[in-house]
Amino acid sequence: MKKFSLTDLLIFIVSAELVGAFSALLSGGFTDIYNRLTRPPFSPPAAVFPIVWTVLYALMGISAYLVWRTDTSASRRALGVYAIQLAINFSWSIVFFRFEALLAAAIVAVLLLAAVGSMVWSFFGVNKKAAYLQLPYLAWSLFAAYLAAGTYLLNR
Repeated sequence: MKKFSLTDLLIFIVSAELVGAFSALLSGGFTDIYNRLTRPPFSPPAAVFPIVWTVLYALMGISAYLVWRTDTSASRRALGVYAIQLAINFSWSIVFFRFEALLAAAIVAVLLLAAVGSMVWSFFGVNKKAAYLQLPYLAWSLFAAYLAAGTYLLNR
C-alpha cells in the first residue's frame, strides 16, 4: 500500500471536482432550462444540484485515492471503471442541458447508474471504505435516473 499523501489526495479530489466544473461549463448553464421543463414529483430546486454534486465529486476523489493507494491489478481495474463512470457523468449535463436531448439524457442517466453500481462493486473488492463512500453517489444516481426519465416522459 502506498503511503498517505495529502497532496495526492487533494489531486484526486480537485481532479474529480474539475470534471464536474468543466462539464457544467460546457453544458451552458442549467437553471433556465431546468425551470422551464415540466419535472417529475420530488424534483429538488435547481440550487440543490451544485451543492450535492460538489460533495459527491469530493467523495469520488477520496474513494479513487483510497483505491489508488492499494496499487494492485484489482485497484487498476477499479480505477478504470471509475474513469468510465466519470466520462459518462461528464457527458450527462452536456446532453441534457446543452443539447436538450431528453431521451438521450435519460439513457445516459441509466448508463451512469449502471457504471456507478459497477464502480461501487469494483471498489468494494479493493477497499470497502472507498465503496461505502460511494453509496450516496449510487443513491443520487438512481434518483437522477428517475428525474431524467421522468423529465423526458413529461416533456416529449
